[in-house]
Amino acid sequence: MDMNEIKEIFFQECEEQLAELESGLLKMNDGDRDPETVNAVFRAVHSIKGGAGAFGLDDLVAFAHVFETTLDCVRSNKLEPTQDVLKVMLKSADVLADLTNAARDGGSVDESRSRGLVKELEALAHGELPSPSAVSEAPAPKPAPKAAPAPVVAAPAPVPTDDSGFQPIPFSFDDFGGEEKPVDLPAYEVIFKPRFELYSKGNDATLLLRDLSRLGEMSIYCNADALPGLDELDPEGAYFFWNITIKTDKGEDAIRTVFEFAEWDCDLTVKPAEDSQPGETNEELPMIPVPFDLSILDDGDASEAPAAAEIKANDANSAVAAAETATNVTQMAAAAARVEKKESAAAAAAAAANAAAQNNAAAGQTIRVDLDRVDRLINLVGELVINQAMLSQSVIENDTTGTSSINMGLEELQQLTREIQDSVMAIRAQPVKPVFQRMSRIVREIADMTGKSIRLITEGENTEVDKTVIDKLAEPLTHMIRNAVDHGIETPEKRAAAGKNTEGTVRLTAKHRSGRILIELADDGAGINREKVRQKAIANDLISPDANLSDEEIDNLIFLPGFSTADKISDISGRGVGMDVVKRSIQALGGRINITSRPGQGSVFTMSLPLTLAVLDGMVVTVAGQTLVVPLTAIVETLQPEAAAIHSFGANHRLISIRNSFCPLVDVGRILNFRATQANPVEGVALLVESEGGGQRALMVDAIQGQRQVVIKSLEANYTHVPGIAAATILGDGRVALILDVDAVVGASRGQSLKAEMSLAAVG
Repeated sequence: MDMNEIKEIFFQECEEQLAELESGLLKMNDGDRDPETVNAVFRAVHSIKGGAGAFGLDDLVAFAHVFETTLDCVRSNKLEPTQDVLKVMLKSADVLADLTNAARDGGSVDESRSRGLVKELEALAHGELPSPSAVSEAPAPKPAPKAAPAPVVAAPAPVPTDDSGFQPIPFSFDDFGGEEKPVDLPAYEVIFKPRFELYSKGNDATLLLRDLSRLGEMSIYCNADALPGLDELDPEGAYFFWNITIKTDKGEDAIRTVFEFAEWDCDLTVKPAEDSQPGETNEELPMIPVPFDLSILDDGDASEAPAAAEIKANDANSAVAAAETATNVTQMAAAAARVEKKESAAAAAAAAANAAAQNNAAAGQTIRVDLDRVDRLINLVGELVINQAMLSQSVIENDTTGTSSINMGLEELQQLTREIQDSVMAIRAQPVKPVFQRMSRIVREIADMTGKSIRLITEGENTEVDKTVIDKLAEPLTHMIRNAVDHGIETPEKRAAAGKNTEGTVRLTAKHRSGRILIELADDGAGINREKVRQKAIANDLISPDANLSDEEIDNLIFLPGFSTADKISDISGRGVGMDVVKRSIQALGGRINITSRPGQGSVFTMSLPLTLAVLDGMVVTVAGQTLVVPLTAIVETLQPEAAAIHSFGANHRLISIRNSFCPLVDVGRILNFRATQANPVEGVALLVESEGGGQRALMVDAIQGQRQVVIKSLEANYTHVPGIAAATILGDGRVALILDVDAVVGASRGQSLKAEMSLAAVG
């Protein structure tokens, strides 16, 4: 793995840390004062700073250092995380994200903004909240240059060994870097006992000891009393622990901070030393000073650290590399295992049991995979589904017995194909949390620009959906958030005059329903001014002055291209674009968007999206000689209409009686213009479907061919948008079938024109 790959992994981890940072700050902003939440926020910034320092990203390190210092004040209860304090920290999290993106992509960051936040963070760390106008123009502090490591002096004494060939070796760190430490400082005793989990997670005891040595004058004794013989040695075990005496003026909290990332994977004891001096221990074994050059850990590969721990014996010909640290226990044990070839059966069984336990412990681990590889895999699975359907169709046409071994094999193949498809789709399923968290920053920025006080509440962040849907969801959500904050939420003065809380609320929720994902964006603002919308549409020749429109139809006028009710153009909205882009983006995903608004109380935008854009389960039906696929998630039940259950309503409408209730009957062939007259319902089959905003309808089709899984092919990408049709697919006999847009058909049955839908969606 080259340095570029390592750096890319670092930036991927930064994205996770930044998400954790913002999530924790938002929890604190909502009143969460759990110490673990505060610690998680601190660790996120600390991790970013540490990784950035390894790659020489000085600007990122400098800002993260100031940010980390202020968070440490909150963590130690020196600073109360009030709303004003958290407002500064949320802005700082945004700047930290900008610095990270600039370091990765080579962009730039607004230096005046970062300098101003550095000034505010430093003021917070000193217990004072600076005025927003007091922005320092001083450049952000740069990290101090690394001090040169102290020279290494060889120890004159050889190391005594016991019968097993191993001897616990005390390490002494002599003035490792930093400034000279005062002599008369408080002393602390530290007992550090790693567990095997510490090493399995990639932590390094040597690095922890190095960081601890920077706090002051320190001596270490390595205890290896628990080290077994070679025949009982577990290559992944943890046998060493350390007794440490350190003199420092940083206090006990600073010592524990060094081990904060490993505190769950080790036993740690920190207490004031009782008249102990550096170099003294409570062990009866003699202290043998061993110089340990850790400078290699600053600029070199950390994996080379054990080679730097070298013990110099008096006899040059018998120089012993006995200063093995806990991080290379695995290598030592593996070498011992190769030497010890004559293992007993009991030892082999124990090793197998231990390996099984380790595999079970690692079951929850994850790996990073390039998204292109997953896309190729999904495409191949789609082709597999199509070929399996074609093979089944061919066998059905040529073998009518239904009991042959070929049919049995095909059934097994179909089941395996379905399991493979479900597993592959689960790989691409990701929570919508990253997109939702991105909206928090947009709300904060626009609220500052408009002088409004707005709180964003998110629900259902862990709702999973296909990665492709998530990627294409950010743009329409951004437009809708900007519209809700700029147009929907009133200013604090207007809200107070209306008897509302001066702080507006925008609620973003996600949930699963009937095999689709519903995303709702609700605000408690003024709602849609329908009279203003109507007059604006008339002025722009979008509707005629005498048009008789329902409230819902007036609300949907905002989706017309170029429509805007803004009185003036701003950087936020009012340029005549926005909501029409939202509708086209949602339709391109095979989804629908609806609006409900109550004047003076707010608006709710509801988006209904498919969980995946790759495959779906559908009912293959015949309508006027055409083959269509109806998504199975929209079908409630199927039934054969009887003449007594059919009732006429008006000139062109019919109802069907289903269990003492009436449901509108919709002729799909007539709606799609496949035929000029309505078909006889008794001669067909009714599909009871449920759509968003349209309730239940009974879709009339001629016949049902069967249920099968189909691969979705975009109709817009290969042809153009067709009203009433969501996408296309390839059937088992090689024919192309159209996938019905149930919501559009139901909307057309309620008087909404499919041609109007087409003209709206086609405008670019």
